[in-house]
Amino acid sequence: MADINIGNAPPNSAILPFYATGALSFLILCLLLFFSADSLSVHYFNPQSLTIVHTAALGWGTMIIFGAAHQLLPVVCERDLFSPKIASLCWYSLTLGIVLLTTSFWYSSYNWTTIIGAILINLSAIAYLVNSIFTSRVCKKYSAVRMFVVTSSIWFLFTAFVGLLLVINLAFPFFQKNHLEILKLHAHAGLAGWFLQLVTGISSKLVPMFLLGKYTKEKFLNISCILQNLGLILFLVDGYLFGLNPNRTILYTVIVLSGIVFWMVFLQKNYKERIRKKIDVQMKHTFVSFVFLGISVLLIPVILYFTNIQWANLYGTLLFMGWITGIILGKTFKTLPFIVWNGHYKNLSGKIKVPLPKHLYNEKIVEWQFWVYIAAVVVLAIGIILKNALVIKFASLIWIAVASLYIFNVLKTLLHKTKTQ
Repeated sequence: MADINIGNAPPNSAILPFYATGALSFLILCLLLFFSADSLSVHYFNPQSLTIVHTAALGWGTMIIFGAAHQLLPVVCERDLFSPKIASLCWYSLTLGIVLLTTSFWYSSYNWTTIIGAILINLSAIAYLVNSIFTSRVCKKYSAVRMFVVTSSIWFLFTAFVGLLLVINLAFPFFQKNHLEILKLHAHAGLAGWFLQLVTGISSKLVPMFLLGKYTKEKFLNISCILQNLGLILFLVDGYLFGLNPNRTILYTVIVLSGIVFWMVFLQKNYKERIRKKIDVQMKHTFVSFVFLGISVLLIPVILYFTNIQWANLYGTLLFMGWITGIILGKTFKTLPFIVWNGHYKNLSGKIKVPLPKHLYNEKIVEWQFWVYIAAVVVLAIGIILKNALVIKFASLIWIAVASLYIFNVLKTLLHKTKTQ
Protein backbone atom coordinates (compact mmCIF):
# COMPACT_ATOMS: atom_id res chain seq x y z
CA MET A 1 0.00 0.00 0.00
CA ALA A 2 2.96 2.23 -0.43
CA ASP A 3 1.28 4.23 -3.15
CA ILE A 4 -1.44 5.56 -0.84
CA ASN A 5 -1.18 9.27 -0.19
CA ILE A 6 -1.67 9.03 3.58
CA GLY A 7 -1.51 12.80 3.94
CA ASN A 8 -4.99 12.96 2.47
CA ALA A 9 -6.50 10.42 4.85
CA PRO A 10 -9.56 11.59 6.85
CA PRO A 11 -9.34 11.56 10.67
CA ASN A 12 -9.82 8.15 12.25
CA SER A 13 -12.72 9.51 14.30
CA ALA A 14 -14.70 9.77 11.05
CA ILE A 15 -13.86 6.24 9.88
CA LEU A 16 -13.39 3.81 12.77
CA PRO A 17 -16.97 4.02 14.17
CA PHE A 18 -18.20 2.42 10.93
CA TYR A 19 -15.91 -0.58 11.40
CA ALA A 20 -16.75 -1.01 15.09
CA THR A 21 -20.50 -0.78 14.50
CA GLY A 22 -20.31 -3.05 11.47
CA ALA A 23 -18.46 -5.75 13.43
CA LEU A 24 -21.07 -5.62 16.21
CA SER A 25 -23.88 -5.76 13.64
CA PHE A 26 -22.30 -8.86 12.08
CA LEU A 27 -22.39 -10.64 15.42
CA ILE A 28 -26.00 -9.55 15.98
CA LEU A 29 -26.85 -10.76 12.46
CA CYS A 30 -25.45 -14.22 13.20
CA LEU A 31 -27.35 -14.38 16.49
CA LEU A 32 -30.56 -13.40 14.67
CA LEU A 33 -29.93 -16.23 12.21
CA PHE A 34 -29.71 -18.66 15.13
CA PHE A 35 -32.87 -17.49 16.88
CA SER A 36 -34.85 -17.19 13.62
CA ALA A 37 -33.79 -20.35 11.79
CA ASP A 38 -37.41 -21.18 10.92
CA SER A 39 -37.80 -17.90 9.01
CA LEU A 40 -35.34 -19.04 6.32
CA SER A 41 -37.52 -22.00 5.34
CA VAL A 42 -40.71 -19.97 4.69
CA HIS A 43 -41.61 -16.99 2.49
CA TYR A 44 -39.11 -14.13 2.91
CA PHE A 45 -41.78 -11.51 3.74
CA ASN A 46 -41.94 -12.11 7.50
CA PRO A 47 -40.78 -10.01 10.49
CA GLN A 48 -37.68 -12.10 11.24
CA SER A 49 -36.47 -12.22 7.64
CA LEU A 50 -37.04 -8.48 7.17
CA THR A 51 -34.97 -7.85 10.30
CA ILE A 52 -32.19 -10.20 9.21
CA VAL A 53 -32.02 -8.79 5.67
CA HIS A 54 -31.86 -5.15 6.80
CA THR A 55 -29.32 -5.95 9.53
CA ALA A 56 -27.19 -7.64 6.86
CA ALA A 57 -27.68 -4.95 4.20
CA LEU A 58 -27.44 -1.84 6.40
CA GLY A 59 -25.82 -2.75 9.71
CA TRP A 60 -23.21 -5.11 8.28
CA GLY A 61 -22.68 -4.48 4.55
CA THR A 62 -23.39 -0.77 4.23
CA MET A 63 -21.76 0.16 7.55
CA ILE A 64 -18.41 -1.45 6.70
CA ILE A 65 -18.55 -0.27 3.09
CA PHE A 66 -19.18 3.30 4.26
CA GLY A 67 -16.06 3.11 6.42
CA ALA A 68 -13.93 1.76 3.58
CA ALA A 69 -15.39 4.16 1.01
CA HIS A 70 -14.83 7.28 3.11
CA GLN A 71 -11.21 6.19 3.50
CA LEU A 72 -10.78 5.25 -0.16
CA LEU A 73 -12.29 8.39 -1.71
CA PRO A 74 -9.33 10.61 -0.76
CA VAL A 75 -6.95 7.89 -1.93
CA VAL A 76 -8.60 7.63 -5.34
CA CYS A 77 -9.00 11.37 -5.83
CA GLU A 78 -5.76 12.41 -4.11
CA ARG A 79 -7.46 15.17 -2.15
CA ASP A 80 -8.93 15.47 1.33
CA LEU A 81 -12.36 14.08 2.09
CA PHE A 82 -14.82 16.91 1.43
CA SER A 83 -16.20 16.85 4.99
CA PRO A 84 -15.26 14.49 7.86
CA LYS A 85 -18.15 16.06 9.82
CA ILE A 86 -20.60 14.91 7.15
CA ALA A 87 -19.01 11.45 7.36
CA SER A 88 -19.72 11.45 11.11
CA LEU A 89 -23.29 12.61 10.45
CA CYS A 90 -23.58 9.69 8.04
CA TRP A 91 -22.60 7.26 10.83
CA TYR A 92 -24.91 8.75 13.47
CA SER A 93 -27.95 8.84 11.19
CA LEU A 94 -27.32 5.36 9.76
CA THR A 95 -26.78 3.77 13.18
CA LEU A 96 -29.87 5.30 14.78
CA GLY A 97 -31.92 4.60 11.64
CA ILE A 98 -30.92 0.92 11.68
CA VAL A 99 -31.85 0.54 15.35
CA LEU A 100 -35.30 2.07 14.85
CA LEU A 101 -36.01 0.26 11.59
CA THR A 102 -34.89 -3.25 12.55
CA THR A 103 -36.57 -3.06 15.96
CA SER A 104 -39.84 -2.12 14.26
CA PHE A 105 -39.49 -4.97 11.77
CA TRP A 106 -38.76 -7.51 14.51
CA TYR A 107 -41.92 -6.60 16.43
CA SER A 108 -44.03 -5.99 13.28
CA SER A 109 -44.69 -2.49 14.55
CA TYR A 110 -45.11 -0.22 11.55
CA ASN A 111 -45.63 3.32 12.78
CA TRP A 112 -43.88 6.67 13.02
CA THR A 113 -40.85 5.03 14.69
CA THR A 114 -40.34 2.92 11.56
CA ILE A 115 -40.78 5.94 9.31
CA ILE A 116 -38.31 8.04 11.33
CA GLY A 117 -35.80 5.19 11.09
CA ALA A 118 -36.19 5.11 7.29
CA ILE A 119 -35.85 8.91 7.11
CA LEU A 120 -32.59 8.74 9.07
CA ILE A 121 -31.23 6.14 6.66
CA ASN A 122 -32.14 8.48 3.79
CA LEU A 123 -30.26 11.25 5.60
CA SER A 124 -27.17 9.03 5.80
CA ALA A 125 -27.51 8.28 2.06
CA ILE A 126 -27.67 12.01 1.28
CA ALA A 127 -24.63 12.70 3.49
CA TYR A 128 -22.63 9.98 1.76
CA LEU A 129 -23.69 11.22 -1.70
CA VAL A 130 -22.58 14.77 -0.83
CA ASN A 131 -19.14 13.55 0.27
CA SER A 132 -18.85 11.30 -2.79
CA ILE A 133 -19.70 14.01 -5.31
CA PHE A 134 -17.72 16.85 -3.77
CA THR A 135 -14.66 14.72 -3.00
CA SER A 136 -14.56 13.14 -6.44
CA ARG A 137 -15.43 16.19 -8.54
CA VAL A 138 -11.72 16.85 -9.23
CA CYS A 139 -10.85 13.16 -9.64
CA LYS A 140 -9.35 12.54 -13.09
CA LYS A 141 -6.75 9.82 -12.71
CA TYR A 142 -9.17 7.03 -11.77
CA SER A 143 -12.26 8.08 -13.71
CA ALA A 144 -13.83 4.59 -13.86
CA VAL A 145 -13.54 4.12 -10.11
CA ARG A 146 -14.99 7.58 -9.59
CA MET A 147 -17.87 6.71 -11.92
CA PHE A 148 -18.73 3.59 -9.92
CA VAL A 149 -18.46 5.39 -6.57
CA VAL A 150 -20.79 8.20 -7.65
CA THR A 151 -23.35 5.99 -9.45
CA SER A 152 -23.48 3.57 -6.52
CA SER A 153 -24.09 6.43 -4.07
CA ILE A 154 -26.99 7.63 -6.26
CA TRP A 155 -28.42 4.13 -6.30
CA PHE A 156 -28.13 3.89 -2.52
CA LEU A 157 -30.16 7.07 -2.10
CA PHE A 158 -32.72 5.76 -4.60
CA THR A 159 -32.92 2.44 -2.73
CA ALA A 160 -33.30 4.19 0.62
CA PHE A 161 -36.04 6.46 -0.73
CA VAL A 162 -38.03 3.54 -2.17
CA GLY A 163 -37.55 1.80 1.18
CA LEU A 164 -39.02 4.86 2.91
CA LEU A 165 -42.06 4.69 0.63
CA LEU A 166 -42.44 0.98 1.40
CA VAL A 167 -42.30 1.66 5.14
CA ILE A 168 -44.90 4.44 4.85
CA ASN A 169 -47.09 2.05 2.85
CA LEU A 170 -46.92 -0.51 5.66
CA ALA A 171 -48.01 2.08 8.22
CA PHE A 172 -50.43 4.05 6.01
CA PRO A 173 -51.25 2.05 2.85
CA PHE A 174 -51.31 4.16 -0.31
CA PHE A 175 -49.64 2.06 -3.04
CA GLN A 176 -51.76 1.27 -6.07
CA LYS A 177 -49.32 -1.48 -7.06
CA ASN A 178 -48.54 -4.72 -5.26
CA HIS A 179 -46.29 -4.08 -2.23
CA LEU A 180 -44.22 -7.24 -2.80
CA GLU A 181 -43.52 -6.30 -6.44
CA ILE A 182 -42.18 -2.90 -5.34
CA LEU A 183 -40.17 -4.67 -2.63
CA LYS A 184 -38.43 -6.79 -5.28
CA LEU A 185 -37.49 -3.66 -7.24
CA HIS A 186 -36.23 -2.03 -4.03
CA ALA A 187 -34.09 -5.08 -3.19
CA HIS A 188 -32.47 -5.29 -6.62
CA ALA A 189 -31.80 -1.56 -6.78
CA GLY A 190 -29.82 -2.07 -3.59
CA LEU A 191 -28.05 -5.23 -4.70
CA ALA A 192 -27.21 -4.33 -8.32
CA GLY A 193 -27.08 -0.57 -7.90
CA TRP A 194 -25.55 0.04 -4.49
CA PHE A 195 -23.58 -3.06 -3.54
CA LEU A 196 -22.53 -4.38 -6.95
CA GLN A 197 -21.40 -1.05 -8.35
CA LEU A 198 -19.57 0.11 -5.25
CA VAL A 199 -17.86 -3.26 -4.84
CA THR A 200 -16.90 -3.10 -8.52
CA GLY A 201 -15.41 0.36 -8.08
CA ILE A 202 -13.59 -0.30 -4.81
CA SER A 203 -12.25 -3.69 -5.90
CA SER A 204 -11.02 -2.17 -9.17
CA LYS A 205 -8.77 0.04 -7.07
CA LEU A 206 -7.88 -2.26 -4.15
CA VAL A 207 -7.29 -5.59 -5.94
CA PRO A 208 -4.65 -4.16 -8.33
CA MET A 209 -3.14 -2.27 -5.38
CA PHE A 210 -2.78 -5.37 -3.19
CA LEU A 211 -1.66 -7.63 -6.04
CA LEU A 212 0.62 -4.93 -7.46
CA GLY A 213 -1.19 -5.42 -10.75
CA LYS A 214 0.24 -3.56 -13.72
CA TYR A 215 -2.86 -3.46 -15.94
CA THR A 216 -4.25 0.08 -15.86
CA LYS A 217 -6.48 0.40 -18.96
CA GLU A 218 -10.04 1.27 -17.94
CA LYS A 219 -12.01 0.34 -21.07
CA PHE A 220 -13.36 -2.85 -19.48
CA LEU A 221 -14.47 -0.94 -16.38
CA ASN A 222 -16.19 1.75 -18.44
CA ILE A 223 -18.12 -0.89 -20.41
CA SER A 224 -18.92 -2.68 -17.14
CA CYS A 225 -20.40 0.48 -15.63
CA ILE A 226 -22.57 1.15 -18.68
CA LEU A 227 -23.92 -2.41 -18.83
CA GLN A 228 -24.58 -2.71 -15.10
CA ASN A 229 -26.55 0.54 -15.07
CA LEU A 230 -28.36 -0.16 -18.35
CA GLY A 231 -29.56 -3.59 -17.25
CA LEU A 232 -30.70 -2.33 -13.85
CA ILE A 233 -32.53 0.71 -15.22
CA LEU A 234 -34.37 -1.38 -17.83
CA PHE A 235 -35.33 -3.93 -15.15
CA LEU A 236 -36.68 -1.28 -12.77
CA VAL A 237 -38.59 0.73 -15.39
CA ASP A 238 -40.08 -2.36 -17.02
CA GLY A 239 -40.91 -3.96 -13.67
CA TYR A 240 -42.66 -0.84 -12.38
CA LEU A 241 -44.60 0.01 -15.55
CA PHE A 242 -45.52 -3.46 -16.80
CA GLY A 243 -44.82 -5.87 -13.94
CA LEU A 244 -42.00 -8.38 -13.63
CA ASN A 245 -41.86 -10.63 -16.68
CA PRO A 246 -39.55 -13.69 -16.41
CA ASN A 247 -38.36 -13.57 -20.04
CA ARG A 248 -37.54 -9.87 -19.99
CA THR A 249 -35.97 -10.19 -16.54
CA ILE A 250 -33.61 -12.83 -17.96
CA LEU A 251 -32.62 -10.36 -20.68
CA TYR A 252 -31.86 -7.61 -18.16
CA THR A 253 -29.95 -10.11 -16.01
CA VAL A 254 -27.79 -11.03 -19.02
CA ILE A 255 -26.99 -7.34 -19.57
CA VAL A 256 -25.94 -6.86 -15.92
CA LEU A 257 -24.05 -10.16 -16.00
CA SER A 258 -22.18 -8.96 -19.08
CA GLY A 259 -21.11 -5.93 -17.05
CA ILE A 260 -19.88 -8.23 -14.29
CA VAL A 261 -17.90 -10.24 -16.85
CA PHE A 262 -16.09 -7.11 -18.10
CA TRP A 263 -15.26 -6.24 -14.47
CA MET A 264 -13.90 -9.76 -13.94
CA VAL A 265 -11.81 -9.46 -17.10
CA PHE A 266 -10.20 -6.31 -15.68
CA LEU A 267 -9.42 -8.10 -12.41
CA GLN A 268 -8.17 -11.18 -14.25
CA LYS A 269 -5.74 -9.09 -16.28
CA ASN A 270 -4.41 -7.54 -13.08
CA TYR A 271 -4.10 -11.00 -11.55
CA LYS A 272 -2.22 -12.28 -14.59
CA GLU A 273 0.14 -9.27 -14.75
CA ARG A 274 0.64 -8.96 -10.99
CA ILE A 275 4.05 -8.49 -9.41
CA ARG A 276 3.06 -10.01 -6.05
CA LYS A 277 2.75 -13.71 -6.86
CA LYS A 278 1.76 -14.99 -3.43
CA ILE A 279 -1.99 -14.71 -2.76
CA ASP A 280 -2.71 -14.05 0.91
CA VAL A 281 -5.79 -15.27 2.77
CA GLN A 282 -7.50 -11.86 2.54
CA MET A 283 -7.46 -12.05 -1.25
CA LYS A 284 -8.70 -15.64 -1.07
CA HIS A 285 -11.77 -14.33 0.76
CA THR A 286 -12.41 -12.01 -2.19
CA PHE A 287 -11.94 -14.65 -4.88
CA VAL A 288 -14.20 -17.17 -3.11
CA SER A 289 -16.86 -14.48 -2.67
CA PHE A 290 -16.94 -14.07 -6.48
CA VAL A 291 -17.79 -17.77 -6.76
CA PHE A 292 -20.84 -17.25 -4.53
CA LEU A 293 -21.81 -14.20 -6.59
CA GLY A 294 -21.68 -16.32 -9.74
CA ILE A 295 -23.82 -19.08 -8.21
CA SER A 296 -26.42 -16.55 -7.04
CA VAL A 297 -26.69 -15.05 -10.54
CA LEU A 298 -27.19 -18.54 -12.01
CA LEU A 299 -30.08 -19.04 -9.57
CA ILE A 300 -32.10 -16.19 -11.10
CA PRO A 301 -33.71 -18.33 -13.86
CA VAL A 302 -34.56 -20.96 -11.23
CA ILE A 303 -36.31 -18.33 -9.09
CA LEU A 304 -38.22 -16.95 -12.08
CA TYR A 305 -39.52 -20.26 -13.41
CA PHE A 306 -39.94 -22.32 -10.24
CA THR A 307 -42.14 -21.33 -7.30
CA ASN A 308 -40.19 -23.18 -4.58
CA ILE A 309 -39.46 -20.49 -2.00
CA GLN A 310 -36.13 -21.97 -0.89
CA TRP A 311 -34.46 -20.82 -4.15
CA ALA A 312 -35.30 -17.16 -3.47
CA ASN A 313 -34.05 -17.54 0.10
CA LEU A 314 -30.86 -19.22 -1.14
CA TYR A 315 -30.34 -16.43 -3.70
CA GLY A 316 -30.46 -13.72 -1.05
CA THR A 317 -28.34 -15.74 1.37
CA LEU A 318 -25.55 -16.33 -1.14
CA LEU A 319 -25.50 -12.63 -2.03
CA PHE A 320 -25.40 -11.33 1.54
CA MET A 321 -23.61 -14.10 3.44
CA GLY A 322 -21.50 -15.50 0.60
CA TRP A 323 -20.57 -12.59 -1.67
CA ILE A 324 -20.81 -9.37 0.38
CA THR A 325 -19.68 -10.99 3.64
CA GLY A 326 -16.75 -12.74 1.95
CA ILE A 327 -15.46 -9.48 0.52
CA ILE A 328 -15.81 -7.65 3.83
CA LEU A 329 -14.15 -10.42 5.85
CA GLY A 330 -11.06 -10.20 3.67
CA LYS A 331 -10.90 -6.51 2.85
CA THR A 332 -11.35 -5.44 6.48
CA PHE A 333 -7.86 -6.68 7.30
CA LYS A 334 -6.43 -5.01 4.22
CA THR A 335 -7.85 -1.58 5.12
CA LEU A 336 -8.56 -1.33 8.86
CA PRO A 337 -5.01 -2.14 10.10
CA PHE A 338 -3.55 0.48 7.76
CA ILE A 339 -6.10 3.09 8.92
CA VAL A 340 -5.25 2.43 12.58
CA TRP A 341 -1.51 2.22 11.82
CA ASN A 342 -1.75 5.56 10.04
CA GLY A 343 -3.20 7.17 13.17
CA HIS A 344 -0.49 5.76 15.42
CA TYR A 345 2.66 5.79 13.31
CA LYS A 346 2.32 8.12 10.32
CA ASN A 347 4.59 10.72 11.90
CA LEU A 348 7.00 8.12 13.30
CA SER A 349 7.58 5.95 10.24
CA GLY A 350 11.13 6.22 8.97
CA LYS A 351 12.36 7.87 12.17
CA ILE A 352 12.22 4.91 14.54
CA LYS A 353 11.34 1.24 14.26
CA VAL A 354 7.58 0.74 14.31
CA PRO A 355 5.35 -2.32 13.73
CA LEU A 356 3.83 -2.98 10.31
CA PRO A 357 0.05 -2.81 9.72
CA LYS A 358 -0.09 -6.64 9.59
CA HIS A 359 1.23 -6.76 13.15
CA LEU A 360 -1.90 -5.02 14.45
CA TYR A 361 -4.08 -8.12 14.05
CA ASN A 362 -3.69 -11.91 14.26
CA GLU A 363 -3.04 -13.34 10.78
CA LYS A 364 -3.60 -16.91 11.98
CA ILE A 365 -7.14 -16.07 13.07
CA VAL A 366 -7.88 -14.62 9.62
CA GLU A 367 -6.86 -17.99 8.12
CA TRP A 368 -9.19 -19.84 10.49
CA GLN A 369 -11.91 -17.33 9.71
CA PHE A 370 -11.58 -18.10 5.98
CA TRP A 371 -12.22 -21.83 6.32
CA VAL A 372 -14.98 -21.45 8.91
CA TYR A 373 -16.66 -18.89 6.64
CA ILE A 374 -16.72 -21.34 3.70
CA ALA A 375 -18.16 -24.06 5.96
CA ALA A 376 -20.80 -21.64 7.26
CA VAL A 377 -21.98 -20.68 3.76
CA VAL A 378 -22.11 -24.30 2.54
CA VAL A 379 -23.99 -25.65 5.57
CA LEU A 380 -26.43 -22.73 5.56
CA ALA A 381 -27.11 -23.27 1.85
CA ILE A 382 -27.80 -26.97 2.46
CA GLY A 383 -30.19 -26.11 5.30
CA ILE A 384 -32.10 -23.64 3.13
CA ILE A 385 -32.35 -26.05 0.17
CA LEU A 386 -33.64 -28.81 2.47
CA LYS A 387 -35.83 -26.31 4.39
CA ASN A 388 -34.44 -27.90 7.55
CA ALA A 389 -34.47 -25.54 10.55
CA LEU A 390 -32.11 -27.79 12.52
CA VAL A 391 -29.41 -27.64 9.83
CA ILE A 392 -29.94 -23.87 9.52
CA LYS A 393 -29.54 -23.51 13.28
CA PHE A 394 -26.32 -25.53 13.18
CA ALA A 395 -25.06 -23.34 10.33
CA SER A 396 -25.91 -20.29 12.44
CA LEU A 397 -23.62 -21.59 15.19
CA ILE A 398 -20.81 -21.77 12.63
CA TRP A 399 -21.64 -18.20 11.60
CA ILE A 400 -21.42 -17.10 15.23
CA ALA A 401 -17.92 -18.62 15.29
CA VAL A 402 -17.02 -16.63 12.14
CA ALA A 403 -18.35 -13.43 13.70
CA SER A 404 -16.46 -14.12 16.94
CA LEU A 405 -13.15 -14.57 15.09
CA TYR A 406 -13.82 -11.44 13.05
CA ILE A 407 -14.82 -9.22 15.96
CA PHE A 408 -11.82 -10.41 18.01
CA ASN A 409 -9.41 -9.24 15.32
CA VAL A 410 -11.32 -5.99 14.73
CA LEU A 411 -11.19 -5.15 18.43
CA LYS A 412 -7.53 -6.13 18.62
CA THR A 413 -6.83 -3.67 15.80
CA LEU A 414 -9.04 -0.87 17.10
CA LEU A 415 -7.64 -1.12 20.65
CA HIS A 416 -4.00 -1.14 19.50
CA LYS A 417 -1.68 1.01 21.61
CA THR A 418 1.30 2.83 20.10
CA LYS A 419 4.44 0.68 20.32
CA THR A 420 7.94 1.76 19.37
CA GLN A 421 11.35 0.15 19.64
